[in-house]
Amino acid sequence: MSKMEKLRLAVAGQGFDAMLVTNPSNRLFATGFASSAGALLITANDAWFFTDARYIEAAEASITDAHVLLNTGDDPVHAQIKALLSEHSIKTAGFEERTMTVSEHKEWSEKLEIELVPAQKIINDLRAVKTPGDLEKMKKAQRIAEKSFEDILPLISTDITEKQLAAELLYRFLLNGADDKSFDTIVVSGSKSSMPHGVPEDVRIGPGFLTLDFGVKVDGWCSDTTRTVHIGKPDNEMRRVYNTVLDAQIAGIEAIHAGVSGFEVDAAARTVIENAGYGEYFSHGFGHGLGLEVHEPLSASAKSKDTLPAGAVISAEPGIYLQGRYGVRIEDVVYVTEGGCENITKLAKELIIL
Repeated sequence: MSKMEKLRLAVAGQGFDAMLVTNPSNRLFATGFASSAGALLITANDAWFFTDARYIEAAEASITDAHVLLNTGDDPVHAQIKALLSEHSIKTAGFEERTMTVSEHKEWSEKLEIELVPAQKIINDLRAVKTPGDLEKMKKAQRIAEKSFEDILPLISTDITEKQLAAELLYRFLLNGADDKSFDTIVVSGSKSSMPHGVPEDVRIGPGFLTLDFGVKVDGWCSDTTRTVHIGKPDNEMRRVYNTVLDAQIAGIEAIHAGVSGFEVDAAARTVIENAGYGEYFSHGFGHGLGLEVHEPLSASAKSKDTLPAGAVISAEPGIYLQGRYGVRIEDVVYVTEGGCENITKLAKELIIL
C-alpha cells in the first residue's frame, strides 16, 4: 500500500471530509515529490496536488497517485481547492496544526469557507513508521555521513578552525553523494564542547574534546550522528566521562523495543549517568524521531509520553556537559523492531585520540 493510499484510508476513519496538507515534508511523504510550493487535498477516494509553473512539469512526471493541477495568478490554489470542495460537498478538512501558522490558518479558513480541524496526529503516526524503502534511504544517508566523517579525520588538528572543518565536512557530504546537509553542522572544541548546540567559529580547534554533530539528506531522508574525539592526551576524568556517556548510550539502546515508552528508554540511559555522579549534567533527552526531518515528533526523554512503534527510527544521544570545561555526546540512529532495535550507525564508538 502506498503512502497516499494509507493517508486516504486514515482520512476515511476520521470525523472530517478531507485532509489539507501544506507542509513541505508532509507533501513529500505523501507524494514522493519535493517542492517549496504546493498543497495537497486528500479525501477517502481521491487526491489532488497543486503547484505552480516552477514545479508543474516535474510534478506531472513524478506523482502518480494524485491529480496534478497548475495554479496561476489567474487561477490561484485557494480558488481551485474551493471549487473541488464544492464539487465534492466537503464541509470540513483536517489540517497540520503543528506547522501551519496562525496567519496561514486564517487565510485558508476564510478563502475556503470550511471548518479546519486539527489532524496532525494522522500524519505523525504514519510518518513515525518507516517502510523498508524508507529505511534503506536512511541507511544510505548514514553511510555517506560516516564516510565523510572518516574522510576529514586526517584534517583535524590545532591548525584548522572549527568553521574550516565544518566546511570540509559539507564538501565531502556532497562529494560522497548527499543531496544536502540535514542540519547545520556542529563543530565545537575545547571548553566550547560543553555547549550541546554550539556553533562553529573562526577559531582554531583547541586541545581537549572536539564534538562533531552532523547529518545529510538523501532523497529527503535524514541522517544524524555525533562523535566526540580528543585532541591530545585525555586525563582520567575525561576518559571516565566519555565511558559513562558510552555506557549510558548502550543501556538506552538495549532498552529499546516496540511498545516501550520513550520515558523508559531515557531512564535506562539517565540512570547510568546519575550513578556515575553526572546526572545534573545530562541536560537533554536520550533521543528524538528522525526521518524526512531531522527532528520528528517521537521522543525518548524524561518527559516523553510516547510509545515507540515497530518501524520507528530514533536517535540515541546521551551526553554530559560540564559547563566551561568540556562536554561529550555520542549519537547513533536506531530502527525499532518488535524484539529490540537495529543500530543503523556503523561508526566505531571507542574514543578517538588525535
